[in-house]
Amino acid sequence: MAAAGQRVFVLEDHPEIGRLVCRTLEEHGFHTEWFPRAAAFLNQIRVRRPDLCIVDLGLPDRDGLAVIRDVHGRDPVPVIILTGRSDPVDRVLGLELGADDYLVKPFDPRELVARVKAVLRRSERAVTVAANKAIGIARFASWTCDFDRLTLTDAGGSCTELSAAEARLLLAFCRAPNRVLTRDMLLGIRSAEDRSPFDRSIDVRISRLRQKLESDPKTPQIIKTVYGAGYIFAADIDWSVGDD
Repeated sequence: MAAAGQRVFVLEDHPEIGRLVCRTLEEHGFHTEWFPRAAAFLNQIRVRRPDLCIVDLGLPDRDGLAVIRDVHGRDPVPVIILTGRSDPVDRVLGLELGADDYLVKPFDPRELVARVKAVLRRSERAVTVAANKAIGIARFASWTCDFDRLTLTDAGGSCTELSAAEARLLLAFCRAPNRVLTRDMLLGIRSAEDRSPFDRSIDVRISRLRQKLESDPKTPQIIKTVYGAGYIFAADIDWSVGDD
């Protein structure tokens, strides 16, 4: 797949690794910019929005997880974490903060390229769907979800904001209620190359949705786990257009 000049920002304090990442991506048609410090990276991202960021966690001037939180607090950009940290806690925190993938050093440059392309494809599909049409409002159980405004309202009128990732996951459930959906289906994976190595990422996002939807997240009544298969959204959906 041609990169078509897509721009990737690389935040990596080790010059050898930073140059290797940039050189590898440029050989596949990407434009890259390397930043050895978080401050310069964040200053530049305020000026120009890249198509994707590759972020190391162990930085000399700031923790990479805090950098990811800042990036997604401004204008969400697809992020791949590239780090020497292999602790599952770091993986989960990175995914909770909005990272799209997590690759541990040492790494195969070809695998990095494949993951960059896969993340960009998923991002482009999401943008295309959002641009083509308004999604509307879904009512289920005692909830009303406005997918165009990314809001979730309970029966008492209390409104909670959804992140883009939470809204995409909830939309997948609302479009297929009372059906078992596997993790791959929820990720929108269509080929082996798109496969995420982190089943845990879906578990984490579902846990966050349950915290918002369920009266008792430990015994969910709406998003139920089907052990060995996936999840089922146990509610009937009533759809309508916005501003009705």
